[in-house]
Amino acid sequence: MTTTKALVPALYAVIQEQPVSELLAPVCHQLFELYRSSEEGLRRFTLQFLPELIWVYLRLSASRERYRNGYVEALLLGIYNLEIVDSKGNGKLLSFTIPSLSKPSIYHEPSSLGSMALTEGALNQHDLIRVVYSGLLSQRETFTSQNRFEVLSFLMLCYNSAVVFMPASSHQSVCRMSTRLCVSGYPRQQQKSWKEPCNRVRLEPEFMVQMLTAVYHAIYNGQWDLGREALEDILYRAQLDLHAQPLLVANAISRSLPSRPPEGSRNLLEVEVTPAGRCISQAAVTAASIRRLRWKREDCFDFSTTTEFYASITPRRYTPLERPDNPVERGRIKCTIHLTLQGVHAQALSFLAIESVHWPTD
Repeated sequence: MTTTKALVPALYAVIQEQPVSELLAPVCHQLFELYRSSEEGLRRFTLQFLPELIWVYLRLSASRERYRNGYVEALLLGIYNLEIVDSKGNGKLLSFTIPSLSKPSIYHEPSSLGSMALTEGALNQHDLIRVVYSGLLSQRETFTSQNRFEVLSFLMLCYNSAVVFMPASSHQSVCRMSTRLCVSGYPRQQQKSWKEPCNRVRLEPEFMVQMLTAVYHAIYNGQWDLGREALEDILYRAQLDLHAQPLLVANAISRSLPSRPPEGSRNLLEVEVTPAGRCISQAAVTAASIRRLRWKREDCFDFSTTTEFYASITPRRYTPLERPDNPVERGRIKCTIHLTLQGVHAQALSFLAIESVHWPTD
């Protein structure tokens, strides 16, 4: 089904049509039937239209035509109620594993953090992994102003869990949804190419964070321009509404983006792998280690005495400046070079005086 090039654009056209098309009801019904199937590919086929369905639902909810979004509302609620339960109908408990610094990952190597004392407490906490649980969510029969963004945020979470399988058309859809939801009804809408009238849509910070997650993936997967525009619009809306979480995430994403788009049409996020522990020297540089280092010259002179120091200066290494035929007196500079050399058993202070050197100033 996904290989049919004409089907996906036709479904987008039906969902986006204004006023609501008569074909929207059978389309929503068929999409729900596909999502109910046990085939993972059919479920992902329905999920790719989720951003466009959410935009249509919120746009109609903020207008006087809210009675026209019954089919879209039923589809969104149906997907939500299917996702919060398992195959046996029991409530689904979501778990999230908090990364531990004692476990290696693509971001760090535990051995590179330095040696830790193997105390009894450290050994007991070495295999300790913190798991955070979320749920159980209640089933919803209808949308209300209290549960609307609870349902929509969870639906966007389901979309983001499968965003790597979404086609480019779905990535473009989530960027357009984010832009339109954030600037509709605000002065920034006048700067956009689309001028269709739309009221302001109230947004919750949790939902905006889920939008940022999808946009962040789209930026690095072929949607550089649309993704950057959506990111700036989400940041614009977060600043207007003073939402702390979207502001933090949007600013972090914005400052981590490269100055130029990545090469290629589909480049995943790049990370620099920390080198293995064996490649990192564990020897610390201390004052004692510096004192153990000896100053080695190419002839390996000890320089512990003044005689050996002067013996190391040969005519082929040090040639005085030749006096010109007609020197011009411009000034005389007397240079004294103090070389302090430390030997193993003694110290010698040597002076090398260079005199009668004429330095022209012109």
